Amino acid sequence: MERENFGSRLGFILVSAGCAIGIGNVWRFPFVAGQNGGAVFVLFYLLFLVCMGVPVLTMELAVGRASGKSAVLGYKALEKQGSKWHIHGWFCIAGCYLLMMYYTTVSGWMVSYFYKFLTGTFGAGMDTESVGGVFGAMLASPGEMGGWMAATVMAGFLICSFGLQKGLERITKVMMAALLVLIVILAVHSVLLPGAGEGLAFYLMPDLQRAREVGIGTVITSAMNQAFFTLSLGIGAMEIFGSYMSREHTLAGESMRICALDTFVALMAGMIIFPACFSFGVQPDAGPSLIFVTLPNVFVNMSGGRIWGALFFLFMTFASFSTVIAVFENLLACCIDNFGWSRKKAAWLNCIFILIASLPCVLGYNLWSDLHIIGARDVLDSEDFLVSNLLLPVGSLIYLLFCVTRWGWGFDQYLKETNTGNGLRLPGWLKKYFQFILPALILIILIQGLI
Repeated sequence: MERENFGSRLGFILVSAGCAIGIGNVWRFPFVAGQNGGAVFVLFYLLFLVCMGVPVLTMELAVGRASGKSAVLGYKALEKQGSKWHIHGWFCIAGCYLLMMYYTTVSGWMVSYFYKFLTGTFGAGMDTESVGGVFGAMLASPGEMGGWMAATVMAGFLICSFGLQKGLERITKVMMAALLVLIVILAVHSVLLPGAGEGLAFYLMPDLQRAREVGIGTVITSAMNQAFFTLSLGIGAMEIFGSYMSREHTLAGESMRICALDTFVALMAGMIIFPACFSFGVQPDAGPSLIFVTLPNVFVNMSGGRIWGALFFLFMTFASFSTVIAVFENLLACCIDNFGWSRKKAAWLNCIFILIASLPCVLGYNLWSDLHIIGARDVLDSEDFLVSNLLLPVGSLIYLLFCVTRWGWGFDQYLKETNTGNGLRLPGWLKKYFQFILPALILIILIQGLI
């Protein structure tokens, strides 16, 4: 069976960035920035994105492009005879399934809130308790949550069933273009709100005193964490797009473009949220409830808030759904490569499996609300803990060691693949940094996450 390829370079960059751009950018980034004092956190985040994110991204893409395969077979094609690196490929696939078992539910929340703003569930002048009650009522209803989750899953696999170019690439181009237009419109509107200047200063003007109050060490490790997780590295989600790439452009250059687009969306999400929060006297460090409780409170008290709320959650829907369909494509490719299934068969079977496997997350907020799996964590938090704190950092460390040690693929082979094509090239003197400092940084993230 001939392997599909992207129809254009723009398609590759938008789909890869779409995989990276998701809840981590538009939900997690603003509230983590708010909790860590704003601008100083943002500066450290940008620094670690270049020092850690870009190198590991080139490694996943290099394994994919050099092998022309998805997880498992990608390792098998490049590893030395008798070695067992490919076992990690099965953990990558498991990680993608586990990620989708809760990500589809949260993506469904975004669609639900878009629908609620559009149809007038959120009205002008609602009090804080009523706004918070909407989120509580949604979580308490397994039918409502399950319905939006199922719609997300079925739409995602339907798109992927049409193929790489006709399905994923075509839809992602439209979604990402709409996302970028929406985010600029929303950011301009927020910046022009009365009193928005205070929010911009919090977000863009570094204040060491504010960072010291949180703790400089905490700010640095939080920034390192966010820069690392924003790209969804370590579970083969990016490797698959490397396997569809042409060899015309270097991987460092393409990785920088993906990171730039990913970062632009994260930074612009902050430009929407912080001026709006300060304009309406809302604390920017509200944590995970920022999107579903705090911001709707801002919108219902804003002139034309119903429209702005609907546009904001449409943007959030595009951001989360672009990740969903990108990871679905990875799951289909793994089944096609490893089991020889047709794309249609892979789409049907995966759709049924994900629908069933996502139910515990939906029920974990209502019928199974007493169920705690890891410590005091509910179903969603337990699944997220396994992916974010274990599979992503450990997986990234394995990709790194595979690419830079003589027991794996080897640094020279990795560097040759990365620098093939036109564009930005990685210098050979980075070898020691990749072999010693970068693994230590990833270990810090892993240990911090487990503690």
